Amino acid sequence: MADDLGYGDVGAYGQKLILTPNIDQMAKEGLRFTDFYAGAPVCSPSRGSLLTGLNTGHATIRGNNTITGGIAGKKGKQTINRTNLSPQDYTIGSLMHDAGYTTSLVGKWHVDGYDTLATPLQHGFDKFSGWLVSYPETYASTYWPEKRYIDGKLVTINENVKGKRGYYETNLCTDEAIEFLSTQKDASKPFFLMLNFNNPHSPLEVPDQAIFANKDWPEDMKTYAAMVYYMDKSVARVKDYLIKSGLSKNTIVFFASDNGPRSEPSTQLTAVSNFFDSNGLLKGHKRDMYDGGIRVPLIIWSPYLKKLPKMSNVPGYFADIMPTFAEIAGKVLDHKTDGASLYSAIKGTKTAGKDRFLYWEFFENGFEQAVRYGKWKAVVRKSKLELYNLQDDIGEKNDIATLHPDIVKQIETYLLTARTDSPYWPVR
Repeated sequence: MADDLGYGDVGAYGQKLILTPNIDQMAKEGLRFTDFYAGAPVCSPSRGSLLTGLNTGHATIRGNNTITGGIAGKKGKQTINRTNLSPQDYTIGSLMHDAGYTTSLVGKWHVDGYDTLATPLQHGFDKFSGWLVSYPETYASTYWPEKRYIDGKLVTINENVKGKRGYYETNLCTDEAIEFLSTQKDASKPFFLMLNFNNPHSPLEVPDQAIFANKDWPEDMKTYAAMVYYMDKSVARVKDYLIKSGLSKNTIVFFASDNGPRSEPSTQLTAVSNFFDSNGLLKGHKRDMYDGGIRVPLIIWSPYLKKLPKMSNVPGYFADIMPTFAEIAGKVLDHKTDGASLYSAIKGTKTAGKDRFLYWEFFENGFEQAVRYGKWKAVVRKSKLELYNLQDDIGEKNDIATLHPDIVKQIETYLLTARTDSPYWPVR
């Protein structure tokens, strides 16, 4: 999982300036989804959706910060309130653990709010090495952490103590992931590894500007490109280990991003996003309900799956990951989700069927909703429903709601029952 990587930041999805040869090779050898969506336009609710199989109309976490309630904590000098996965939230970690898998999560969790007991270890993961919002010392320096939360204990990263920059978090995550994979030698005991990079989320930090150092670009652009490039190299290291160890013969790799590009709507990061066309042909960025905020890359790579289709335009989103994993694991899913398994689409056996509704809601700009329904995309802002035909208008430039009252009516009828109220994000 990448963090704030735009739909257009990867070569396989149209990027021309940033080089992502290893991710592109995975797409060439595997399957690329063109119409796949994150769970939300910001991190915590998006990851919460992936982990629980619930969209933001039903999930516990529907934003990074709560509107009412939650637990107060510090974000820099600011006091904010967050909520977290509850003990009742059933996750893909729990699912895979219950299916007999050894489970591990490396890197970013970001669904613990300020609850020190809402870690991956309480949600189905046997092992966890990474950083937590509820332990600020683990992310005081995002890319050069001095502390790491490892299986319930805070561990010092000696290379980064007293402000030193000796161990880049991306490399740390990769080393930890490979260390976990090296322990998976029992063919009768399958594993599930979730590897969550910080790259290329702000701040713009990298050990060096790699192959971009001599480009005639502004410094920020060279740094951002190198952040993506470092992650691409890490993806290659994991893939190479899977191949050389023989684990790839029975493994499926999913690569995605948690939402659209531009970590903050600052002048600096807007310039970076514009320079690289990080959202590609899409409208909007992170925090927007247009596709630029929520449509993300999804690449499936697996020597285990023979004759994968090269591309799929089947619409899907993070809520589909849990039922997909359940089908792969052969586990009956006894918990309600808002998703549907994409396994048949991954294998290329899916036949045309009835279009389904995909749903999102978001609160940072006032209560907003979005719906994907076949080729149609609706965005509800300030109580006004906009309608777009993504088949003809991927950039959501032309609101055609007045031309299709029948489609608008179907979507409005669906919206009447699409969500349940949240105590943390009340609809005013």
